[in-house]
Amino acid sequence: MEDRRRRHLRDVRHLHRLGRHRRPDAAHHGLRRSGTMAAGKIAVVGLGRMGQGMLATLARAGVPVIGYDVAAGAREAAAAVPGVEVTEDLGVIWREAETIVLSLPFPATVEAVLTGEGGLLGSPARHRLVIDTSTSDPDLTRTLHARLAAAGHALVDAPVSGGPAGAASGALSIMVGGVPEAVERAKPVLDILGQKVSVVGGPGDGHIAKLVNNVLVAGHLILAGEAMRVGVAAGATLDALLTVVNGASGRSAVTEVNYPRWIASGSFDSGFTMGLMAKDVGLALELAERTGLAIPMLREVRERWNALTQGWGPTADFNRAVLGDPA
Repeated sequence: MEDRRRRHLRDVRHLHRLGRHRRPDAAHHGLRRSGTMAAGKIAVVGLGRMGQGMLATLARAGVPVIGYDVAAGAREAAAAVPGVEVTEDLGVIWREAETIVLSLPFPATVEAVLTGEGGLLGSPARHRLVIDTSTSDPDLTRTLHARLAAAGHALVDAPVSGGPAGAASGALSIMVGGVPEAVERAKPVLDILGQKVSVVGGPGDGHIAKLVNNVLVAGHLILAGEAMRVGVAAGATLDALLTVVNGASGRSAVTEVNYPRWIASGSFDSGFTMGLMAKDVGLALELAERTGLAIPMLREVRERWNALTQGWGPTADFNRAVLGDPA
């Protein structure tokens, strides 16, 4: 209880210091979010479009932040963000940041950063909080949680939805898994990054929710694309079909958001690639197979998505799936 009081007083003093130096817009952001701020420096490891957006959101909220990426170009782009410090030495992250936000493309990358050479478990740092916003394997997450906990660290899985725009504006939807103490410790950071923060359950449960979400999106894109192409080929207009569907029971985020924003507009610049969605569908299939349940439709989605990714290329915007196979 005494330790909790000391932490509370430390957080209050830190919030007071931030309040004296924060820009007006950052102060407003802080009031709109959680009533307390996380103490100490926060690191973002992985400075792709999602990581860059989260780094900028944290800096805008008046939080001391430091970024790391293996790619020099990503570090240079992050260094241009006001209030951001960047390092090319992962050891600096472990020494200076009390909270580390991971935004990495693959489960193996997450594992390497935490347990590999130069990783957190090989450093002398203690009592670090790791918030993994990557889309990852729930079983790996549970293994990493146990290993980090044994070394005195905490791990919260907090995969996100909302794309680079949501990351840059602090409007992400975040699916959270972890032990209650770690989740409570992570909440001030999550409240800055996300507009909707949902605690799903224990370690790994946030990643389960993200895989369930993404496999549904992947299936919706394929089926909505085929349905709309049939409707247009039969003589209706895409705008008319979307108006009808979005006012009826066939609607989904694909028809309500993806079609008008990235598909009908022809921009195809959501910031999420075919290759990453194919990876996520593969993780969902592996998870499903471990349950022993019959999953014929999920296997169909995986097979179709792999074919589309091969046709369009892994770096193409994932919304191109609605177009079917490239001519």
